[in-house]
Amino acid sequence: MCTHTHAHTRTIEQVDSPRRSRSNRDTGESISSWDIMRVCVFRLHTHQWCFLLCNVVLFHALLFGGDIVEEFLLQSSPAAYTDRAVLELRERARKLDLSDTLPNSSQIYPISSKPCFNHQDLLFLTIVFSDPDNASQREAIRSSWANQTLVQDVAVRTLFFLNPSSVETEHQVVREESVRYGDVVQCEGPLSRDHWGQVKLALRWVLLFCPQARFVVLTEDSVFLNVPALGTYLLTLRTHPDDLYLGRVIHNASPERDYNKPRYVSFHLYPDRSFPDYCSGPAFLMSQDVVRKVYVASKDVALALPSDVLIGLCARAAGVVATHSARFSGERHVRYNPCCYNFLFTSASVDGELMGMAWRDLGKGRGRRCSMLQTYYSLVVCKAMTYLNGVNFLSGNNTKG
Repeated sequence: MCTHTHAHTRTIEQVDSPRRSRSNRDTGESISSWDIMRVCVFRLHTHQWCFLLCNVVLFHALLFGGDIVEEFLLQSSPAAYTDRAVLELRERARKLDLSDTLPNSSQIYPISSKPCFNHQDLLFLTIVFSDPDNASQREAIRSSWANQTLVQDVAVRTLFFLNPSSVETEHQVVREESVRYGDVVQCEGPLSRDHWGQVKLALRWVLLFCPQARFVVLTEDSVFLNVPALGTYLLTLRTHPDDLYLGRVIHNASPERDYNKPRYVSFHLYPDRSFPDYCSGPAFLMSQDVVRKVYVASKDVALALPSDVLIGLCARAAGVVATHSARFSGERHVRYNPCCYNFLFTSASVDGELMGMAWRDLGKGRGRRCSMLQTYYSLVVCKAMTYLNGVNFLSGNNTKG
């Protein structure tokens, strides 16, 4: 009976189908591609739905899984301050007094500015390391993100920290730049001969001339810094959080044991199998107390390693744990997308043209209105394009996004 009924129904459908087709043609109606896709989707079986869902989950895991694992699963445990050496170092940092070195500071910093002057409360100070001949990149930063001096009515400042000039004419140009903008410091002396020495001098300058800054960002002149996003994030934290060492954390990096390589580290100098967790350059953040602790610990650290690794070593000696944030790009350049840059704190390897474009697209410090869907879509596109660039699937000028 059921078979006969179904057969009769199919016969009616077959007879009616030409009629409906003719009726559609007569009335000018046609079946759209959306209708066809909707019918196809609703006719998927359970195993086909599961296959699609698994592919969507796998795609998101490839793009965001690493950041999720690093941020929530690979975080180091807070240090237990029971080690005597850690406690002694933290006590030395608490009692550190550099006021007696102020009279000689003009010899170490022959060109100096006072961007923190008259600011009782400074949310963060950004130290930008730059070469004296990189004036065009510094100008691009001043015209873009360094032009912002307030985040929710709290002051922020940017300072350019330059290594020594090789010729006198270059030194004079830097001096004129400092007088014009009031945001340049140049160091001299034995410590300024390498980047690690310059970092230590920059930390010392902060402790001497800008102790009121709650946080300090160390970065380079090729980085785009999203000042409003970072400032808003910091204002949601406690008023004065301690031991904050924030950036894109590198876990279990191994020392170079091949003596033919330029960054060779012998077992005698560093016997451990891996470095402690550290925030990858060229941009990361420290609270003011961490600046003090790292500066005290830096006197005992003199390995031929990148400065971000050395700061990680100093932080471990002081009992400070690196905190991961996926919104720092680390050394990677992120393909440009306005809503993506609106969410991130930093992107590396950005030229002056792109800095100006991003600054304008992000409302010149006011931020950009991006819905949750727009932000999600932009992050997916940015990450996918960035990863493809990393494996050389795409060609072109990555700096300009």
